[in-house]
Amino acid sequence: MTLDENWFSETHQDMAFSLRIRGKLHEEQTPFQKIEVYDTVSFGKLMVIDGCVMLTDRDNFIYHEMMAHPVLFAHPNPKNVLIIGGGDCGTLREVLKHDCVQRATQVDIDERVTRVSEQFFPQLCESNDDPRADLRFDDGIAHVKNAEPGSIDVIVIDSTDPVGPAEGLFSTSFYKDCRRALASDGLLVQQSESPLLHTDSIIRPMHDSLRAADFLDMLTLHFPQASYPSGWWTATIAAKDATVCFHREEAAEELPFHTDYYNAAIQRAAPATPEFFRRKLFA
Repeated sequence: MTLDENWFSETHQDMAFSLRIRGKLHEEQTPFQKIEVYDTVSFGKLMVIDGCVMLTDRDNFIYHEMMAHPVLFAHPNPKNVLIIGGGDCGTLREVLKHDCVQRATQVDIDERVTRVSEQFFPQLCESNDDPRADLRFDDGIAHVKNAEPGSIDVIVIDSTDPVGPAEGLFSTSFYKDCRRALASDGLLVQQSESPLLHTDSIIRPMHDSLRAADFLDMLTLHFPQASYPSGWWTATIAAKDATVCFHREEAAEELPFHTDYYNAAIQRAAPATPEFFRRKLFA
């Protein structure tokens, strides 16, 4: 991360994403990470954790909708949802748009991410007081390990990059605990980084680890994300004992709630696999 008087820049593998800023709104070092919030000229407010862009006002809706809606519409009847990470609460808000969800438990290790989000991104926290929401500030890996077997319908792993506190969320042992906690028709979804930059280092190892944890089927979804490295992002869905399919397609065609990016056509198109990605993933 670099910063001069007028710009915030995140550098990654000989490239950079930069936003012109008006100023810094907040900075703190928590026991886990450094959180900063900036006021940008064209992307609204920007949250940065350990020098990496986490979200902006302008484009966070794409990520949050794609982390929540495809996996929930791929499940026949998602009632009990667990979100690991997701401290900004945007994914929680999207999950709770589904009336079939009876309980959404969010477990993030750093409470300060949520409190900063409540202060600077209140629109993402609109559902924090929903009676179905259960916000916990704890170790997500331990929470999954201690979960009752077969008790969860969908696990959403809304994590930062696989370094530091999030590193263990990309391991075979963690995926095995997730599989044990899921019901027989259970699904897991995890943000899986950029196919242009991370297929060899993150996405293919993730598929291998999920397979080693005995998940039956995996499907990686693609979507744009301007503020993340390369501007192209993915989320990977894994099914415990079935194939990943569009179970509630009719409900998605007639969405009973507002979205800005997701719709049924996006869900059908998002798994389309570019040739370079197919060769690397399935070679």
